Amino acid sequence: MRSFIEFHLIQNFAPSNLNRDDTGAPKDAIFGGYRRARVSSQCFKRATRSAAAEHDLLPEEKRGIRTKRLKSLLIERFEECDQGEASQKIEGALAATGLSLEDDKTQYLLFLGEKEIGNLAALINEHWKDLKAVDATSSKKERRSSAPPEVAKKIKALLDGGKAVDIALFGRMLADLPEANQDAACQVAHAISTHRVDREFDYYTAVDDKGEAGDTGADMIGQIEFNSATFYRYAALDLNKLFDNLQADRELALSAVEAFVTAMVRAVPTGKQNTFAAHNAPDFIGVSVRHTAPLNLANAFEKPVVARMDQSLTEQSVARLSETDDKLSAVYGHENDQWHYLDLTSQWPEDKGERQANLASLATRVRQSAADVLGD
Repeated sequence: MRSFIEFHLIQNFAPSNLNRDDTGAPKDAIFGGYRRARVSSQCFKRATRSAAAEHDLLPEEKRGIRTKRLKSLLIERFEECDQGEASQKIEGALAATGLSLEDDKTQYLLFLGEKEIGNLAALINEHWKDLKAVDATSSKKERRSSAPPEVAKKIKALLDGGKAVDIALFGRMLADLPEANQDAACQVAHAISTHRVDREFDYYTAVDDKGEAGDTGADMIGQIEFNSATFYRYAALDLNKLFDNLQADRELALSAVEAFVTAMVRAVPTGKQNTFAAHNAPDFIGVSVRHTAPLNLANAFEKPVVARMDQSLTEQSVARLSETDDKLSAVYGHENDQWHYLDLTSQWPEDKGERQANLASLATRVRQSAADVLGD
C-alpha cells in the first residue's frame, strides 16, 4: 500500500506581488466562479529549494543544480589542465550523450545532482585519451561518435539522479536523455487565495537627488500591480516513490522528509520583495499521512471565504479546512490516517491529530511517521 505525506498550509501575505505574469501583474485564477490570487507551483518549488539551501537543511552533495552552464561547472574541476584541451574533452563527452552546446551552454536547462557532475568529471578524466573534439559543423552521428560506445554508455549510466533530494522530489526531464528522466515523488499545487481578490495599483514617483532648485515634478513615474491574500498551499509527497528515487536509501529518504517539512514552510517567493517585504510565515501548517490516495482540500474554498469583523480570513480558512477534511475523510479516508499540525489560529480542533509547539518538533514528528511507514 502506498502512503502519502500531504502538506496543507494557510498563509496570509501582506500586500505583495510574489509571482508575476508576462505583464508584471500578480498571477491569478478563476476558481469557484471568483477571481483568486495565485502563486504557481513552479514558483513555490523554486522557493522551497532555495530555503533548503539557505538554511543548510541538506548536505550540498545531496542537492541538485538547474543550469545550462554544465560545461563551465566541469571546466572548474580541471583547473590544472590546459583549458582549451579540457574544453574539447568536455564537449566530446557531452556530445557522446546527445547533449549539444550553443555558446558553451546546453540548449536547455539541465537538472543535475552535485554527485552526477562530480562523477562525470571523474569519468572524463579517466577516459581523457578516448574523447575526441567536436565542432559545430559536425553531424549528429559524428558528434555521438566523439567517445567510444562503452564510454558513452558509462556516461549515461552515471546520470541516475545522484541521490539529489530535490531531483527525487520534483523530478526531471532531459529531452536528449530520456533514460535519465525521473518521475517526481512530490506534486505541488498552485497556491490560491481562499477568498475573492481584486488587483490593486501602486502609483509611484521618484525624484532626482541631484536635481536643480527650480526643478518641479517627478523625474520618474510608474505603477505596480499588487494584491494581498490568504493562500491555501498544498503538496502531496509519495513516500514510497521518494524512497525509490533515492535508490532505497532509507536514512536519506527520512532526512529528505524532515528537510522538506522545514523548507516547505520557510519557502517565500522573492518577487518584488524589495518593494513589499511580504515575509509572512504560515499561521497553520497541517501535515497529513494518508494510506489510500491524496486529498487536496482546495474545494473547501470553492465558495470563497468572506471578510468578517469578528474573525480573520485566516481563522475562517483554517476552520473550513478542518470541516472539509472531516467530510472527505469519512468517505475516502483510512483508519490509520493521521494529522500532525502547528496552529496559530486556535481554529483547528485540539483532538484532530497531534499538535506541535514549533516547526522543529513538527519536522521531527513527521520524520518519525515516515519511518513508521517505511519500516526497517
